[in-house]
Amino acid sequence: MRAILFRQHSPSPTVYEYSTDAPKPEPGAGEVLVRVRYAALNRLDDFVRRGWKGLHLEWPHIPCADFSGTIAALGAGVVGWDVGQRVVANPLLWCGECRQCLRGFQNRCERGGILGEHARGACAEFVAVPARNLLAIPESYPMRQAAAAPLVYQTAWHNLMVAGGLRAGERVLVVGAGGGVNSVSIQIAKLAGAQVYAIASTAEKARLAQALGADWVHDRRADPAWSRAVYRATDKQGVDVVVDNVGQATWPDSLRALAPGGRLLTVGGSSGYEATVPVALIFGRHLQIIGSTMGSQDDFREVMGLVFAGKLSPVVDSVHPLADYPKALARMLANEHFGKILVDIEE
Repeated sequence: MRAILFRQHSPSPTVYEYSTDAPKPEPGAGEVLVRVRYAALNRLDDFVRRGWKGLHLEWPHIPCADFSGTIAALGAGVVGWDVGQRVVANPLLWCGECRQCLRGFQNRCERGGILGEHARGACAEFVAVPARNLLAIPESYPMRQAAAAPLVYQTAWHNLMVAGGLRAGERVLVVGAGGGVNSVSIQIAKLAGAQVYAIASTAEKARLAQALGADWVHDRRADPAWSRAVYRATDKQGVDVVVDNVGQATWPDSLRALAPGGRLLTVGGSSGYEATVPVALIFGRHLQIIGSTMGSQDDFREVMGLVFAGKLSPVVDSVHPLADYPKALARMLANEHFGKILVDIEE
């Protein structure tokens, strides 16, 4: 099987290999084998390659959580699916038995994981996934856009709508407009009836953020004092919600941009996790900091239904042949992308 893989954790992307004899998975009971058409990159891929204490992988490891493809084989006990069907899958892995799962919070599973993080991922010709994770792709829907959607859309949906409780008419600031979750957050916030502010790293990304529906965009390269600019743009009131997945480098400014009673929402920290929090600002302005990871299976079904209905539109930045995965990763790590970077498994 052709795949991108690595055999040990490393700070260097040079550990990635393009293999033509990677171990082909076999679907176990309750699983399906999918022939992958497109796989999508996430920041998670880079974190997994670097590794952290407590992460134990089966070597060699294959990256990528997101994919679109067609069912190649059914494992024992799988019903309701047919070979040849076009599918995507929720990349979240959950036990279905722990207290959190039984309450419907699969993203809080006590033994959970993510495809491409805790299990071999989809940057390969084939991937095995639980049948319960699957969604059928409508015949008229493009496979590229389908591959770009699952992880970032369910993560942003849960972050904004479920954990963050976003309401129509609120002001939302998205810090870093070009990333996968952030570009999706602009779309979801607009669909929810919010007024959307966005911080972009270049003039071109600012233009693209406005094209997605952002009402106000600030190019931080032209003016690094973006928190002050937000304050002025909101008549010195601030915003109700900040989506900040940058973390260490931006949290102090993000918190200052919030209006009294505001919420800072986060699903990650691409610049680092040791953020400075001005405690007096938290209690003085009645602020909340809300974190979440991924989303429940209900979240996944709901937001993908909006995607397939055309109410949300995945943004594809670029598509690269499988053998060019390191180049695709380099584009993401250099923050050159806007939207999702895909790998074409058949090229």
